[in-house]
Amino acid sequence: MEHLVLTVHAQRTLKSPIHCTGNGLHSNAKTSLTLLPAPVDTGVLFRRTDLGPSAEILALHSNVTDSRLCTSISNGKKNGGAVSVSTIEHLMAALAGCGVENVIVELDGPEVPIMDGSAAPFVFLIDCAGIIKQSAPRRAIQVLKEITVGNKDRWASISPSDHFSLRCEIAYDHNAIGDQFYEYDARDDSFADQVSRARTFCLASDVEKMHAAGLALGGSLENAVVIGEDGLLNEGGLRYDTEFARHKALDCIGDLSLTGAQLMCHVESYCAGHAMNHELLGALLSDSDAWCRTDMDVLDQNRLNSAPQVRHAAASA
Repeated sequence: MEHLVLTVHAQRTLKSPIHCTGNGLHSNAKTSLTLLPAPVDTGVLFRRTDLGPSAEILALHSNVTDSRLCTSISNGKKNGGAVSVSTIEHLMAALAGCGVENVIVELDGPEVPIMDGSAAPFVFLIDCAGIIKQSAPRRAIQVLKEITVGNKDRWASISPSDHFSLRCEIAYDHNAIGDQFYEYDARDDSFADQVSRARTFCLASDVEKMHAAGLALGGSLENAVVIGEDGLLNEGGLRYDTEFARHKALDCIGDLSLTGAQLMCHVESYCAGHAMNHELLGALLSDSDAWCRTDMDVLDQNRLNSAPQVRHAAASA
């Protein structure tokens, strides 16, 4: 039994297991997914139940193996073969947005179900399972200097901040998308309402190319926003006026959560995707002068100590 939590910013896990099934966006394979409570400092651990109890992968940047239209992780060649899981970004975003860092994700297939193409179904699962605090402080990575990757056409940057925030901007040569941006601040507790429901999207003209590459085989109007020559093909329209930019923000939140800790930083990106998100994270983590490990309680204490001391007039009389 866990001890009484003595930290303000405690790690969190689920109260109880929760289950769902669905098809993979790229593989079209039907998969069962179960989210399980996990001990402190576990992180997000994926377990392929179809490959045996030892087929596990931690959701960390060092385990990312593919970023073509999704984020895939692998444990490398262990026990006779590599174990991989793909399209983890929406689930990772839901866990990060709900503040759950310790969970075991059991899958009986190679890909996280796409559900409706957003993170909202996973937020619903997390809400149904419930969240509990644990007896250890939340881990954090504090960014110490600005890092930028990319070029003038597409780029991403990360800079120091005392909280996590981001601004994602996109520009498409299509009237249904055009230029749009979305700003997110983790302090607003707005992820569930303002970000999680934003769906993945694509141009109808790109579908054939994706199928030829073995991608998006499970895609449909039920799990993606598809834009044809004359506009949206989805009868229900958009969920947000800036749904495309918000989904880019959702993906970014999920991808950057592969630090395995709460990032304290501000992120800005222009026309970035999964590959650039991971390039940015790799550039940050490979520079030992650009970040440091800490925990949320220490950061709070540091902010308190550095705050200007206000003297009452009576005290100086």
